[in-house]
Parts: sequence; structure tokens; C-alpha cells
Amino acid sequence: MIRYYTKQHGELIELTDYAVHCWINIEPPFSHEELEDLSSKLNIPLDFFTDPLDIDERSRYEKDGPIRLIVMNSPILNETDKENESIYITVPIGIIFSPETVITICSHENPVLELFLENKIKHFDPANMQHFILQILEQNVYRFISCLKKLNLKRNLLEQELYDSSRNSELWQMLRIEKSLVYFVNSLKANELLKVKMKRIDFLGLGLNEELEEIYEDLIIDNSQALEMSNVYTVITGSTMEAFASIISNNMNVDIQRLTFVTIMLMVPTIITGFFGMNIPLPFSHNEYGAVFILIFSFIVGFGLILFLNKKKHR
Repeated sequence: MIRYYTKQHGELIELTDYAVHCWINIEPPFSHEELEDLSSKLNIPLDFFTDPLDIDERSRYEKDGPIRLIVMNSPILNETDKENESIYITVPIGIIFSPETVITICSHENPVLELFLENKIKHFDPANMQHFILQILEQNVYRFISCLKKLNLKRNLLEQELYDSSRNSELWQMLRIEKSLVYFVNSLKANELLKVKMKRIDFLGLGLNEELEEIYEDLIIDNSQALEMSNVYTVITGSTMEAFASIISNNMNVDIQRLTFVTIMLMVPTIITGFFGMNIPLPFSHNEYGAVFILIFSFIVGFGLILFLNKKKHR
């Protein structure tokens, strides 16, 4: 869908067609023919629209006369429910801007852009293009940080379950978290490099606007913070998985040991009573209380063997 928006009296209003200084948002579903028509109508290179649709497109910027393109990675919830897939993935967002309009395009519905569509971001105005673009970049960083906090909370909850667990399901969940963090680390590194390069050449044309320059500086710092969080959480998650893999193995060994003790306890009486079940003369075979003596003796030997093995284990 290709939709046109403008801001009037603090309210986001959808337009029926293109207008100068409007915001054009492109999200699924849309056809290639629609992109071609919009490209021809606004005199924007078609590859500016198609490049951000490639899920493997790297973060970068490009310029064609007065038309400029920014491609950056953004986190979204993975719609695949497979237990070996990551919880979050990253997809490119394309920001195309000219002196007359700002265009955003993404191959998936993106929570960052949804915030603007729902008018939840204060003081944003598509007509103030530089500030609007900075706000999109800023909310994208905040989205990374929010997802990182959710992943860390989920990891902490899984840790509590893993202490007494002998199953692999929790480890699969940890693996999904680790994969998500790998996506985040790579994307945040690319986004940080992109922002530093854009600042160096003043790609957004902030010039001597100290307020916007300060916002952009804070944006780079926040991105670095998110990257540092991703690196720390990745190391912690990897170490946790190794530690709890050993714990799960140890828990299984304890369960097997308990079953072994039960087996020994049942095996010894079975062997002893088996001897007395033979068709040959044995002690107590003609005693009316012989069966009771044999059972008591069998359980004493069984418990004695268990105590002996348990004592040796704790030496």
C-alpha cells in the first residue's frame, strides 16, 4: 500500500494523492508496477525503492542529484514459530527524501513506522523533513533497546527454569535468544558505521543547526549503547548456555543414579529369594518363619549396599 500523510493542527491526516512536503509510506502489500509508477511520477530512481526490499541489503546511503536514500536495519518479531529460529530478525528500512517529500519503504510491517502512523511520537511533522528523519532514526534505536531488554528478561526467566530442568526445550529457547542477539550485533554495527559516515559528510544537511546536531550526536551515542548491550547480552547468553548444558547433564546423571539405587535395592532381594526358591535343601527352608527372615535379610543387605555406595560417593 502506498499512502500519503500530512500533519495538520497536531493530527496526522491521510491524503488521497501526493502533495508537496507530505510523507509517503510504502508497506505490504504493493506491486512492482506501483513502485514503477511512483518512481516515474516523482522522478526518483527505481532502485531507491527496490533496494530496501532485499532482506539482506546492508546499511548504507546513496545520492542521486537532490534525491537521497538511507537504508538501515530495524528489528521485527520473527513470524516463524520454529523452535530453532531466532525470536527477532532485522530487516531494512528505506528512507528516501528530496527537497519536497520524505518516503519510507519496508518489506514488512514495521513497529517503528507504526508509532508514527498511530501519531504516538510527539512533535513530528513530515514538513520538517530533517527533524522527521532524525526521529525515525531515533525511534529505530529505541526499538533495538526495547527488544534487547525483552530478550534479557526472557533469558533471566529461562535461567530460573534451567536450574531444575533435565529437558532441552529451555536450551532451544536460549539458542533463539542468542541468534536474535547475533542479528542485533551485526545490524547495530552497520547502523553505527552508517551514522558516523553520514555525520562526517553532513548527508542530512544539518549544517549549523545546533539543535539538530545535538539530537544526531545523542542518536549515535544511543546506538553505541545498544551495541554494547547486545555484545554483553551475547556473551552472557553464550556462557549461560554452556553452564546450563552441564547442569542439565548433571541433573540427568543424578536421576540415573537414583534409578540405579532403586534397581540395586530391588535386585538384591530378588537374587536372595531366588536361591530359596530352588528345589534343594537350604537354611530356613523348613522354618515356618523362614520367609520373613529371608525378606528381612534381603532388605538389610540391599539397604546396606546402598549406604555403602552412597558413602563412597561422598568421599
